Amino acid sequence: MNQALISDQRFQQCATAVQGLLTAVQKLQQTAAILQTDPVEGSEWYQLLRQKLAPQLGQTAFLVAAVVGGTNIGKSVIFNHLAGSRASAVSPLASGTRHPTCLLPVGFQQQHSLQAIFPDFELRPWSTAEQTLQESEQHLLFWRESPDLPDSLLLLDTPDIDSDARTNWLRADAVRRSADVLIAVLTQQKYNDAAVKEFFRRAAREGRTVIVIFNQVLLPEDEPYWPIWLQTFCDETGLRPETVYLAPADRRAAESLQLPFFERRHACCAEAGADVEPAQSVSPAQHLAKLRFAEIRLKTLQGSLDEILHVERGAVGWLRTLQRASEGLQASAARLTQGGLIQVRGWPVPPAVVAAQLLQDWWGSRRTGWARSITSAYTTLNEALLWPVRAARKALQNTSPVPPMEDYARREWAVIVSVVEEVFQRLQGLADSGSPLIRARLQSLLEPELRGRLLEQLRGAHAATDLQSELRQVVEQQMERAEAASPEVFRLCRHANNLSVAVRPVTSVVLFSLGFGPAGDLVAPLLGQAAAAAMVHAAVDVAGGATAAIAGEAAVAAAAGSGAGLLQAWFHQLQASFAARRGAWLAEFLKRELLGELPDELQRAAELSRSDEFRAVQQYLQQLAG
Repeated sequence: MNQALISDQRFQQCATAVQGLLTAVQKLQQTAAILQTDPVEGSEWYQLLRQKLAPQLGQTAFLVAAVVGGTNIGKSVIFNHLAGSRASAVSPLASGTRHPTCLLPVGFQQQHSLQAIFPDFELRPWSTAEQTLQESEQHLLFWRESPDLPDSLLLLDTPDIDSDARTNWLRADAVRRSADVLIAVLTQQKYNDAAVKEFFRRAAREGRTVIVIFNQVLLPEDEPYWPIWLQTFCDETGLRPETVYLAPADRRAAESLQLPFFERRHACCAEAGADVEPAQSVSPAQHLAKLRFAEIRLKTLQGSLDEILHVERGAVGWLRTLQRASEGLQASAARLTQGGLIQVRGWPVPPAVVAAQLLQDWWGSRRTGWARSITSAYTTLNEALLWPVRAARKALQNTSPVPPMEDYARREWAVIVSVVEEVFQRLQGLADSGSPLIRARLQSLLEPELRGRLLEQLRGAHAATDLQSELRQVVEQQMERAEAASPEVFRLCRHANNLSVAVRPVTSVVLFSLGFGPAGDLVAPLLGQAAAAAMVHAAVDVAGGATAAIAGEAAVAAAAGSGAGLLQAWFHQLQASFAARRGAWLAEFLKRELLGELPDELQRAAELSRSDEFRAVQQYLQQLAG
């Protein structure tokens, strides 16, 4: 296969991987927001990925050359000389240029997207040079076509890189990342400025090609000193300039676009070569036109890619930071989500008398013909026979008995208050022993006012619940499930029930032992006391919403060994199902009204390094490293 074709295929593979990496990083950043690490938008590698590689990798070769430098050193003068016209306004005031100006080759926009090349700017057509001096919080970029530019060269004037105005150097940084060539305008006063050196240190790490122009030089007096200035600048930044020009301090020549430029050679330049005759004046614009476009572009793209792959400053270092933060949350997330926070213990089972009545009603609704008539007659007779018993019991009691479901509701509320108190105690313990991130997230949940509001919400929701209606639903669901699970056994029970209805229903043995039947009015109070001790313990997983109930295991086992043991065991399980449903209601209420999305967010954050988003970023980085 042709070597050029192989190279082109690899270039396209790299471009595809870069686009995939950008999307994967943005998705991962959204997932990792709860970790509260430094946002990826503030990192240099991410901005290079977004502003340089993603929009430019894979496009046909062109160069972006930007005139950059400190405050009030004549950048716009140099830019106008390179452009061959007064394209940028010249101001005697510091920080004059506030918005970049871009010159394009004629027809460039028919082949390329200027907005993709400068994604952080609002593009506006250039009409007057003074446009770049206007105050605006918007990041504007003014552009126009220039017939004097080579076909694949964009030329920009930029705001100061050391300005007191933060927006100015934000704009200058954005241009630097998009650029391939930086024309560094320096002076005797600015070559050693801290902000200027930091700007060019980043440019050196990112593989930018740099042309140095020392402006406002006194010639021949400064001829012995510029090599010292340049050497210091290169040592401090790590740059190796493409070449060096000297521009004399001549205000009249500068204003008339007649400023001469003298090319020089130096040992720290990329191609030192032979010395250039000091008196020779040359054009930096011609130098730009002769640049090796493809070579410089590849060098710039490679430098940007190296920054992204850097193990500390780049995306690899970012992944490590996320992984450490994620692992630090694992213990707290486990305590918050894996049944350790909301533990519903001692939930009361519903009154056996009420459950048995509802069960009897369900069987009665299924009887037909003569069985229904006999059962109705028996019920009427039963009521008449039991009237003296009820009257005698009422006469013996000093106060009216509390209805069974009302008593049950009171016992439920006592458990609710106890569970809520335990949840807040566990939240406090988690905040005290957890990471600062956990502590900050839980602090708002531990406010006393929130606890009071939560209990009031719970009281209202509990009072509005029709417990008997819910119990009826559970009875019907359990009976329908039993019928679906064992239809043969169920048909046999129904047949026996109808055959023996003249004597008593088949379930009478069970219902009698549970307090329903002729002796029910006498033993029901005792059963109410026993039911109070027959509690359900529910373990609730607030992450998955699962609830497992354990109710009356010993009682169920004992019942299963008696004559009617199987039916009794099933009845106890029916009670446990209702209690588990009520416990799950409380757990879901607390999760929704108190915890919200916090458990799910913490669980996702704790598992971040195993997430699809994390692995996707790793895979794209591995592709690009290859």
